[in-house]
Amino acid sequence: MAKRPVAVVILAAGQGTRMKSAQPKVLHPVAGRAMLGHVLDAAAVLKPARVIIVTGKGQDAVAAAAQPAKIAIQHPARGTGHAVMAALPALKGFRGDVVVLFGDTPLLTTALIQNLLAARRGKDDPAAVIVGFRPVDPAAYGRLIVDGKGKLQKIVEFKNASEEERAVRLCNAGLVAFDSERLPALLKKLSDKNAQGEFLLTDTVEHANAKGWTCRVVEADPVEVMGINTRAELSVAEAAMQQRLRLAAMAGGVTMTAPETVYLRKDTQFGRDVVIEPFVVFGPKVSVGDNVVIRSHSHIEGASIAEGATVGPFARLRPGAKLAANAHVGNFVEIKNASIEAGAKVNHLTYIGDARVGAKANIGAGTITCNYDGYDKHHTDIGAGAFIGSNSALVAPVKIGDGAIVAAGSVITRNVPADALSLGRGRQEDKPGKAAAFRKAKVATRKKK
Repeated sequence: MAKRPVAVVILAAGQGTRMKSAQPKVLHPVAGRAMLGHVLDAAAVLKPARVIIVTGKGQDAVAAAAQPAKIAIQHPARGTGHAVMAALPALKGFRGDVVVLFGDTPLLTTALIQNLLAARRGKDDPAAVIVGFRPVDPAAYGRLIVDGKGKLQKIVEFKNASEEERAVRLCNAGLVAFDSERLPALLKKLSDKNAQGEFLLTDTVEHANAKGWTCRVVEADPVEVMGINTRAELSVAEAAMQQRLRLAAMAGGVTMTAPETVYLRKDTQFGRDVVIEPFVVFGPKVSVGDNVVIRSHSHIEGASIAEGATVGPFARLRPGAKLAANAHVGNFVEIKNASIEAGAKVNHLTYIGDARVGAKANIGAGTITCNYDGYDKHHTDIGAGAFIGSNSALVAPVKIGDGAIVAAGSVITRNVPADALSLGRGRQEDKPGKAAAFRKAKVATRKKK
């Protein structure tokens, strides 16, 4: 069949009571992205004509996270079929394929949705195509009963299945693609006269077959269709997503010496020939250029790192950190909302916040930009080629000129001209013999005691 428009309906009305959380279940993050966001991302590649999120009454946070998708309210919640019924008004006038997804399946891939659509558009024009999977333990999943020609005859809930049906390994994942023109008729036939007292989307298969319409199955990797209902399951999904992201990064030219210890986000971007040592954590919005080395135990979020830069070990890059080509940020250094320009070095025990460090400048150990006065943040500007001695405090707002030197231990409160030497510390005074006299007096005092 020719390519047709696609509408995506994502069911996200579940309260997630087993998560024991005030936050709606589908907004819990995996790899730094809400579960619902992962599903939206997978569907967005298809460029759907309509995206409809079915939420429960009062779930404003879900609606906000789903913008600009259309929102349909299911109230009260009376099953998956009832949820799709709630989406029908938003589908008015649409002709094409309707894909029903779940907002708590963060490992869903675009490829699976494409396979689902391809089957829906097959030569026999099925009214519905169901996603099935073969778990290691089928447990209490519904079983997909398929005939010898590959046609789906029915979906049997475990508790209603015969011993022969329970022996079937192909289970129902719940994801479905429908022909939009036949969907309303199938939904109209649903009834809540069952043990659950709900309108079940799975019953559409039985009604389609009764009308002489074909139904098909597309098989998926069990990991892709994993639904999340508990915190324990959330951790399993996180582990699976991390493995997926690590493999993708390594396939793209990143070396990880201990990949199982590296934590990535969905939006982490890498160039080629990047080396990541063990126990590195990436927060959101991080981009890493070619030939970057990130050493152990570094934490990076909201930062951009240009080609050839070195970070860590034990470095922290906070939002707004920008490292230019060949910049060095070393151990126990924190960078926040600051640019470290090409070839500059900030190598030891230093805090640089709300600042610019010019090209090839050198920042000594223990330097602090004093950017906060208790009310407002202020900027520090360090010129190209400047040298800041160890244990210096630069009290913002302040500017250190190009090529200037700040002596170790200085507190700088005024601008330093280019190529100047600045000393902002108390005068050293030596008193010969005083140390020996001090010790002699102390010894004499102790003897009297």
